[in-house]
Amino acid sequence: MSKASRRRQRPGTSPSTPRPASAPPPTGTGSSSASKPVGTDGTAAPTGATTGATAGGATAAGTTGSPGTTGSAGTTGSAGTQRAAGTPSTSRPSSTRVGRRERQRAYVKPTFVQRYRTAIIVLAALAGVALLSTFVFLSASQPAFACSTVWTPNPTASPAAGATPALGYVQPDMGRQHVAVGDKVTYTYCAPASGNHYNRPGTAGPIPARMYGPSDTVLPQGWIHNLEHGGIVILYRGDSAGATPEGQAQLRALYDTFPNSPVCNIPKGEIAPVIARFDQMSSPFQAIVWGRVLLLDAFDQAQILAFYEQWGERTNPEKQCAAPSASPAGSAAPGASASAAPSVTAVPSASAAPSAAASSSSSASAAPSSN
Repeated sequence: MSKASRRRQRPGTSPSTPRPASAPPPTGTGSSSASKPVGTDGTAAPTGATTGATAGGATAAGTTGSPGTTGSAGTTGSAGTQRAAGTPSTSRPSSTRVGRRERQRAYVKPTFVQRYRTAIIVLAALAGVALLSTFVFLSASQPAFACSTVWTPNPTASPAAGATPALGYVQPDMGRQHVAVGDKVTYTYCAPASGNHYNRPGTAGPIPARMYGPSDTVLPQGWIHNLEHGGIVILYRGDSAGATPEGQAQLRALYDTFPNSPVCNIPKGEIAPVIARFDQMSSPFQAIVWGRVLLLDAFDQAQILAFYEQWGERTNPEKQCAAPSASPAGSAAPGASASAAPSVTAVPSASAAPSAAASSSSSASAAPSSN
């Protein structure tokens, strides 16, 4: 036994056993002299002794034992190779399986919609909101009515001497159908003395008979229903003196002293008068009953009251009471046709009563309307 082997077997000595970097070289039982162990005297060592010496001392992972004992690091085969215990096999197949072919994965390119789907949805939502907002804005800013013509009547001849002048001008009839609240109405003539209107008493039409300021919204669809029931509407333009504080005070005084209706004796505030701003008209002031218009360049309370006394509750299609009987004391009276309408410059007395002919020009129905 060599000195190195004896030192490794000495009690208390634990020599380091470095891990082999690779599998030990193969050993065999061939006849080559290089593969056989040589004794101290130059002759071949016995096989048993050589095996014990190799297992005890030469093997890197061997354990301490007596000569002739096989080490735990490996065994010597007669014709094989020696591999350290616990060393994994590093052998790989030399080639892939014959006949097996790897399938190539097909690449599908996403469409434009698939790539930008989120952006498209967001843009579509924003566009919808924008369109809805535009529609609401245009609906709110669009006027509830329209005028085809700002009516300017042709001048007429003055009345004959001694005749009671027929105040105002006859405006062509535009019908009187009821429409839903909120519906837009286009009037052929403005300011209209007839036409389609709302039918919601007290709110939309007839509207409350009172004075409305320049900033109040008053639609013709509402006060035309007042005309239909025999009322009078007094209008002023927003650029006229009626919209000034002095003009508003004059209109307020007219309303406060306004008389009862001339035929049915209805107190003010029920059907008449409606005093409101209206810009689509040819004169600064206008007084209107159903089918007839008095144009004024300046505010004239006496002429407005005379106009109402002459034509109020006589031209409207829906009567609120029985028509008065004809007066036996007749004076030369104007007819109700447009050809008999004089110039509005002739101002009659406020106490002038309409003639029998003017009274008979109204509708023959005596019963009040239920509408």
